[in-house]
Amino acid sequence: MTDRLTPAPDRFPDAPRVGIGMIGYNLMGKAHTNGLLKIPHMMYPPAAVPVLASISGRTETAVAEAAARYGYANYSTDWRDVVNDPAVQVLDNSGPNALHAPATLAAIELGKHVICEKPLGMTAAESRQLWLAAEAAGVKHMTAFNYRFVPAVQFAQQLIQDGVIGDIRHFRGQYLQPSLVDAEAPRKWRLDRAEAGKGTLGDLGSHTVDLARFLVGEPVRVNGIVKTMVPERPSVEDPSALQPVTVDDAFVALMEFGSGAIATIEGTKYATGRDNFNQFEINGTRGSIAYNQEAMNELQLYTDDVGPDGANGFRRVTCSQPGHPYAEYWWARGHIIGWEHTFVHELHHFLDCIVNDKEVAPLGATFEDGYRVDVILDAIAESSDSNGNGVTISF
Repeated sequence: MTDRLTPAPDRFPDAPRVGIGMIGYNLMGKAHTNGLLKIPHMMYPPAAVPVLASISGRTETAVAEAAARYGYANYSTDWRDVVNDPAVQVLDNSGPNALHAPATLAAIELGKHVICEKPLGMTAAESRQLWLAAEAAGVKHMTAFNYRFVPAVQFAQQLIQDGVIGDIRHFRGQYLQPSLVDAEAPRKWRLDRAEAGKGTLGDLGSHTVDLARFLVGEPVRVNGIVKTMVPERPSVEDPSALQPVTVDDAFVALMEFGSGAIATIEGTKYATGRDNFNQFEINGTRGSIAYNQEAMNELQLYTDDVGPDGANGFRRVTCSQPGHPYAEYWWARGHIIGWEHTFVHELHHFLDCIVNDKEVAPLGATFEDGYRVDVILDAIAESSDSNGNGVTISF
């Protein structure tokens, strides 16, 4: 029996170490860090072993506690300390939207690779600046659209590419949450244009637009309605004072793809009973695919090949079988995974691209993808004021 005080041998002697700097410690910082910690143990053998070098956040007591809990070597309330840390080779920008551009640009100027949460920029113009800067610097760049890394979503893409459902005619996408149902809920930073840039359109709609592009293709025209349901909410600092809500909190849109397919998409934070209802349906000439994030291990598949008994209809496919995306890294067939595992897949892909000089696209979303999504989101917002005439997409 090995003495427990004897240092364990290096379990990953052949895997390079990559220093990670994290901005943010709440939902996204926590999700990304959890993914990084799981990579060497589950994505075995790992392309690289993440080394948690530094983390930043606004509140010192909270970021210090997060650093201790997660295992970051250093912490700071100033994101510049993370970016400038010589031990940081990759910046994981999971901070508030207003920090996406300044921190990302600072890291790029130092030649560091960056994965940045969505929406990439406060505006499409800002996202374009980040994309062009990263390309000019020759660093790897990725917009963190983690739903591309759901096994069922990747399996859906494979079915589409293999022609199983024929030519695509329709895409229907919804992202519904209930977080703003209470009109007295405080006006947090996501409801302030100066901090968030976009509202529900950027927070939820960006995922739906990215999945539409990932699975169907590039939209060429949009027509939408963008709405702020509750124009004022209580201040976080002083609940007795009301502050204006300066971003949208619900939207609906029509889209037309270059292929001729059409789409309807919507997002809202007023959907009572829908906790994280991120779903889509795709109709083709030979079949259909339906997916719901609240049952993320399942894909509903319809094909026009009628069985010998004449029966046909949608059938459920549990996407944790041998041969399905990422099944080799997790559990026995039928033993499902969760939302947090999408970040394991996403971040491992990014590290693999860095250490092995692979292309982030088309599986991962580059900064160009983040820019194109923001162009489409801005066009939806613009079309809401266009008297129903719609807006042609121009990249």
